[in-house]
Amino acid sequence: MLATIVLVLSVVVDPGSAVADESPRLYTNPISAAAADTFADPVLIRGKDGFWYAVSTSDPLREGEIFRHQLPILRSADLTTWEHVADVFSTATRPVWMAPDAELWAPDIRYVDGRYLLYFMVTDTNLYPGGDSAIGVATADSPVGPWSDAGGPLVAPRPDTEGGFKWTFDPAMFTDSDGTRWLYYGSYLGGLVVVPLSADGLRVTGEEIQISTSHRYEGAYVVRHGDWYYLFGSASNCCAGPTAGYSVFAARARGPAGPFIDRDGDSLLESRTGGTPVLQPNGNTWIGTGHNAMIRDTAGQEWLVYHAIDRDDPYLNRPFVDVERPMLLDRLDWIDDWPVVRAGAGASDGPQRAPVVAGPVGDRFERSGLGPGWRTPAPGWAVLPATGTDSGGLLRHGGPGRDRLWSTARIPADLQFDVDLRLPREEGAAGVTVRLGADGEEVTATIDRRAGALVVDLYSGGGHDRRATPLPRDFRYGTWHTLSVRIDGRTLTASVTEDRLGNPVAQQARSVPPRPRDGALALTADGAAELDNVSAAPAARLGRNPVPTPEPGRLDRSRSDEFGTVLDPAWRWVRPDPAATVAGGALRWPAQAADLVGTTNNAGVLLRDAPDGDYLVETKLGLALGEDSTRNYQQAGLIAYAGDDDFARLSQVAIWNTRQLEYGRELPYAGALSFGGMALTAPAETTWLRLAHSVGETGEHRFRSAASRDGEHWTWGGTWTFPAGPAPRIGLVAHGGDTPPVTAVFDYFRVYRR
Repeated sequence: MLATIVLVLSVVVDPGSAVADESPRLYTNPISAAAADTFADPVLIRGKDGFWYAVSTSDPLREGEIFRHQLPILRSADLTTWEHVADVFSTATRPVWMAPDAELWAPDIRYVDGRYLLYFMVTDTNLYPGGDSAIGVATADSPVGPWSDAGGPLVAPRPDTEGGFKWTFDPAMFTDSDGTRWLYYGSYLGGLVVVPLSADGLRVTGEEIQISTSHRYEGAYVVRHGDWYYLFGSASNCCAGPTAGYSVFAARARGPAGPFIDRDGDSLLESRTGGTPVLQPNGNTWIGTGHNAMIRDTAGQEWLVYHAIDRDDPYLNRPFVDVERPMLLDRLDWIDDWPVVRAGAGASDGPQRAPVVAGPVGDRFERSGLGPGWRTPAPGWAVLPATGTDSGGLLRHGGPGRDRLWSTARIPADLQFDVDLRLPREEGAAGVTVRLGADGEEVTATIDRRAGALVVDLYSGGGHDRRATPLPRDFRYGTWHTLSVRIDGRTLTASVTEDRLGNPVAQQARSVPPRPRDGALALTADGAAELDNVSAAPAARLGRNPVPTPEPGRLDRSRSDEFGTVLDPAWRWVRPDPAATVAGGALRWPAQAADLVGTTNNAGVLLRDAPDGDYLVETKLGLALGEDSTRNYQQAGLIAYAGDDDFARLSQVAIWNTRQLEYGRELPYAGALSFGGMALTAPAETTWLRLAHSVGETGEHRFRSAASRDGEHWTWGGTWTFPAGPAPRIGLVAHGGDTPPVTAVFDYFRVYRR
């Protein structure tokens, strides 16, 4: 109890937040800790009963346990406190087309036309011998089931032209504004693809469309934001224990099938693969931060849900067996129309302001009769008890004509409003009215069955402006949909979704007159309508200011080298390479047929001592690795080096057909070596690289990565750490293979004191 009181009284403001969040509650990651020690590949949905539900990859056994959850389901009333309530499948009900020892991974849950759909991945089927992953789909009337498998794969195993099978992993569904449904899936072996689905979401109706190159992304998740479709994808090592560099990237397109382009203009389909960082390890507790989904709270703030690894406790059982990946939640900001977690601060490991789940208006209609939050009498309205599995009680309007049910709460000028509603008869409309001023100014937003549209009526200055945004032709008015209205200053945005998951089937933005600080709100219905899960809260004041990134300070000439005519004598070699020469104002170093990863340790390393305190090291690298062809794993770049088996290496590297910037880390762990990497932005033949060093409160050394293609505009990436003690040396590497021959050209090596 004492600990709880202390937590609630603490005040924490996220770095980069423009203003404090409205929620007085606090939470601390991982949010799944009370219900599950590992909860990988999580997805969320708000059920039509008003609770939030999370589903994850089937969890591995802890030693001594005899039960294994198969796609476990958690439930929460506040998005931060979770309990286990069910599993999607049991040993008896799991799909008959699975191989006996197959596993269930990476679910995605949606609400479609009155029922829930759950897409999932099977690691091995009984259709082919060995390793033929596929995607299935199950249906249920409630998020807790019972779930019924469709009886066979939705996406069957896909043979690879080079043998074996493509990785048919990580399904995610998306509904476009015209009602068309799409399914995204894929992984490193084969890349990401998308296919169109039938209206019920249960059949593939077209051919695959490639949306990313192979060997880079998995964990696709798509949302609409403004006029853009944003594809989130995860890259690098998900499960490398203490060196897992898994990270989330984004790119956007004008349509759901791409092409998806990142902030720098690079396509995900290119060999020099694009991707704008959204979330990467930041040097705190959490590494392996990836495989995301999204959710929106009742204030309109979006949140990224994902899994991560505690770098000090990376395994569920013994080392190098099952990685422990709990579920985390952090605020998602949009800065210059690009998504980033906590304005660039990344994963949180201390108390944070919690999602808003309550406001001046909030009702699931679970009591008998209207509660005190509504004005009476209201003869056209009635509260009905729970009768189905997808809802608690509900509010029904049964009379003819238009009625309004006014809330007694004082409504803020800027607000976020949500209501689930359905129209059971051939004609009818329902939604919300917000009073804008004292002279009859008001706005009404409704789902209107007669008009076949999302309709917004604005009454202002004695005039009436009515605008209708068509709903999809096959829109099913008799099933639940969510109407959302956001007023932010003088902009009103109304939208209609099936499941509040960033995929509006209709959206309309309007300018409205300025409002007084407090106003009034009413539910409105014209004819028969049913409403549930009503909420109105002060609109989240969304963060816009990015957290500061490291800046170079004074150039330390004594520790820098412009590579004039000879190598500065302060350099020291580990395994000298006579092929490396200084000439023409550059260090020219042919890539060696050698490496540092693992126990071979036969690559040369060119090093010098680092300064004390905080500093930044930068180099300009020319490396012509070509494109598209396989050239594993030629590379060159910067290194922070504590030893052959304890280093962080930022390099441009050829990985199969891709050309990437990889920030790799190797360290000794539990009597063995662990290596993993995190990707960054797309490289060019000439790329500028940076490592920014800082010293943490415990004395540990933190190195954050960055890259640029013009030396002026920098993309900052993730952070690797070294224990407190002697500082790692800094330097250069060029290795990974000599076929075909390639020479790394370093124009300079500069150290800036910060």
